[in-house]
Amino acid sequence: MPDLELRPLLHLVLHLLVPIAVARLAWPAQWRRAAAWMLAGWLIDLDHLLADPVYAPGRCSLGFHPLHTLPAIGLYGVLALVPRTRWFGTGLLIHIALDGIDCLLM
Repeated sequence: MPDLELRPLLHLVLHLLVPIAVARLAWPAQWRRAAAWMLAGWLIDLDHLLADPVYAPGRCSLGFHPLHTLPAIGLYGVLALVPRTRWFGTGLLIHIALDGIDCLLM
């Protein structure tokens, strides 16, 4: 059996489960809509397409990709404070936090 690197798999699973769990806890009456908007936070990974190579298992996304920089993260914080964009902003911040944890585990 090949040696399987679990960190990237765990990272992807957490990107799916954490927003759903937060939606269930924070907005139980609307958790499905909240979770969908928070999962849309994965869209910021489109900036990985600008990198060469697109996927580098040892590269920390934070500070490297344009949508993973401090100015972008500040914008995500503002989005999380505005009621109309709260779910999306929260999802983006969760995404960034999980990417930060992944960087620490490298």
